[in-house]
Amino acid sequence: MKDNLIHRLNEKKAVIGVVGLGYVGLPLVLRYCQVGYKVIAFDIDQDKIDSLNSGVSYIEHIPSEMVSQALIEGLDPTADFSRASEVDAIIICVPTPLNKYREPDISYVINTAGSLAPYLRSGQVLSLESTTYPGTTEEELLPIAESGGLKVGEDIFLVYSPEREDPGNLMYTTQTIPKICGGHTLACQEVGIKLYEQVIDKVVPVSNTRTAEMTKLLENIHRAVNIGLVNEMKIVADKMGVDIHEVIRAAATKPFGFVAYHPGPGLGGHCIPIDPFYLTWKAREYGVHTRFIELAGEVNSSMPDYVVSKITSALNSKQKSVNGSSILVIGIAYKKNVDDMRESPSVFIMEKLRELGANVKYSDPHVPVFPKMRKHFFDLSSIELDEAAVASFDCVLIGTDHDKIDYDMLCNHAQLIVDARGRYLENYEHVFKA
Repeated sequence: MKDNLIHRLNEKKAVIGVVGLGYVGLPLVLRYCQVGYKVIAFDIDQDKIDSLNSGVSYIEHIPSEMVSQALIEGLDPTADFSRASEVDAIIICVPTPLNKYREPDISYVINTAGSLAPYLRSGQVLSLESTTYPGTTEEELLPIAESGGLKVGEDIFLVYSPEREDPGNLMYTTQTIPKICGGHTLACQEVGIKLYEQVIDKVVPVSNTRTAEMTKLLENIHRAVNIGLVNEMKIVADKMGVDIHEVIRAAATKPFGFVAYHPGPGLGGHCIPIDPFYLTWKAREYGVHTRFIELAGEVNSSMPDYVVSKITSALNSKQKSVNGSSILVIGIAYKKNVDDMRESPSVFIMEKLRELGANVKYSDPHVPVFPKMRKHFFDLSSIELDEAAVASFDCVLIGTDHDKIDYDMLCNHAQLIVDARGRYLENYEHVFKA
């Protein structure tokens, strides 16, 4: 069974199935199409399926031309999960958010696997890419994969290969980012490597699925902890009248032993704000209290409140209150130059300002209309930035520093600016650094 599947992968006769067509799944779909595979792309969101079938991309940094070309090359988008029986490889790329108690919510993974279970067959490989806690693949997917009588490692093959997408980063693509791959058995490992070798320049095998799951968490917890450190340093520096951004630029001239991390209004994206909680939750099962990681999480989670306090202070300096003030948020994506809104700190800040009675608007060249989100709602569209519009607001917050923004125009015409991204290097009387 293993040898036949590997042969089909090597000869590009295998049909690839990708479940979840977001920022991770869609680039993977397009990459498999590019190298000559037929790909069945699954999603429960019919709007995404309709968009893809029309040759239209719904992700800004993925051109519609790529989708149209993929349709010619063999892309087959569908919401019909029964067609999973047609594929040789199933790659799951669904969300793994936190619930309201800040605990892992892997219901999307479990529900997806459950929907696929009746259609699993001999000769398939099942790969999970969603970020999760160590043990998920063995504890949750393994029983589902074997529920119909198949034996993992003999009839069907199970791997975990964490996604490493960085939306908007033109230096690294799905093809060029090295891919971690851990199999439940050695046979699973071998199949998983062959699955990803076809489309990724470098596949990095690890000994098992738990190691692969932990690797993904370490990568992002490393960033979360260091961002927490520099966010705390920002607060201390601000109290001392020191510009933390100047400090970072100076420290970064050291050619060894220092990596520059930059403070901001909080953490965004699907990984860095969430991954630490996956490990801390699972660690409790082993009687371990991850104090260092949790402290960094507390610091990062408090940053939107810190920014709101800076806005309050800035308005007070002009003898205004937040209640009744008009505030324009520049940039609501979670990072610059993308349309990705997942866990965006700008949105948390907008909600806090709205609760305090502010009239909140936003401008973001990458997000023309505030999207449907699981936890947040604003009936807003991006406003056009011109001199009159900018001057009409009591305060302008730089929440995400997109390159498409005219920062000189903002500086020249805004009544008050709170810069949460360190965009303004010089000191201006009406610019408050947060």
